Amino acid sequence: MSATKRVVVFDYGFGNVRSAERALARAGADVEITRDFDTAMNADGLLVPGVGAFAACMKGLKEARGDWIIDRRLSGGRPVMGICVGMQILFARGIEHGIETEGMDEWPGSVEPLQADIVPHMGWNTVAAAAGSELFAGLDADARFYFVHSYAVHDWSLQVDNPVMRAPKVTWSTHGKPFVAAVENGALWATQFHPEKSGDAGAQLLTNWIGTL
Repeated sequence: MSATKRVVVFDYGFGNVRSAERALARAGADVEITRDFDTAMNADGLLVPGVGAFAACMKGLKEARGDWIIDRRLSGGRPVMGICVGMQILFARGIEHGIETEGMDEWPGSVEPLQADIVPHMGWNTVAAAAGSELFAGLDADARFYFVHSYAVHDWSLQVDNPVMRAPKVTWSTHGKPFVAAVENGALWATQFHPEKSGDAGAQLLTNWIGTL
């Protein structure tokens, strides 16, 4: 039997860390909420939550040295998962109320206002999972996930031409216009929706992530 995986929920002041902690524990992980540098660096997996404004989340992340921790973990192939705004800040920039804020730039692209009649996008929605997705393995095509957001990435521009490198797996959903709902890119995975609020489907997804650690 494999050892229990240690997951840190990074606490930088922007995210429902307690619900994430409970969901990860139910999925079988040994979970700790902290912003301690060494603990976050040494965990099997690092979960980065996020709620609120892009600019505020980036400011809080930098103040807690979370940007440096994420970069160091990824440079060593150590798994990181972002949720909601914790996913959005992984992109190059966020644009809110006409103000542009620099993101982590792990992926190119802009987080921009949703293009839909009803905003925010709040509630359950389906996704079109990427072919060969590990994150959505074992889930039905009509599985529904819980979203709460007013901004999203509508265009995926990262292309991988090197045949040795695996192209990112990008999952989409639609609210007015298609937007990126999840990404699997080597050690870096992320979801726009909240798996910790997505019932059995979210629990399966977190179990899938923990299984790769």
